[in-house]
Amino acid sequence: MSTDSDGGRDETVEERADRQGQELIQEVRVAQTGVQILFGFLLTVAFTPVFAGLAQTEKTIYIVTVVLGATATGALIGPVAFHRIVAGRRIKPEAVAWAARLTFAGLVLLVATCTAALLLVLRVATDDALALWLTVGVLTWYLVCWFALPLWARIRHTARR
Repeated sequence: MSTDSDGGRDETVEERADRQGQELIQEVRVAQTGVQILFGFLLTVAFTPVFAGLAQTEKTIYIVTVVLGATATGALIGPVAFHRIVAGRRIKPEAVAWAARLTFAGLVLLVATCTAALLLVLRVATDDALALWLTVGVLTWYLVCWFALPLWARIRHTARR
């Protein structure tokens, strides 16, 4: 056994990959559910009577939002396909690393999808200036919760070790 640099656990590379893989799968389940619900809802919007009356700007934002949702869905389901294709090939540490990259990309795309969807809804529901300010505020909140706070904690708490 070897002690790794990831928290000082005494585990082999394979044990670490198993643990990290299980943690990652739990994280992906949460993100997948959210992106799939949002994406499913977005797919229905174009078939509503209101859609035809939207201005071209809103239709463009909608198209961008749907494409972002599709790419986020692909990235967040990617770890499942990756695991299925490489299972049993004795490359679990590499598979977990790639799954983590796909998950991170999916989270970035999910932030973009949520932001674009919010912008679209707020542009329809209120005036453009207020919609932009509210969207920027929520985007800032997403960035703080999803990226800034975890990075701050990572830097602060791993620097002590």
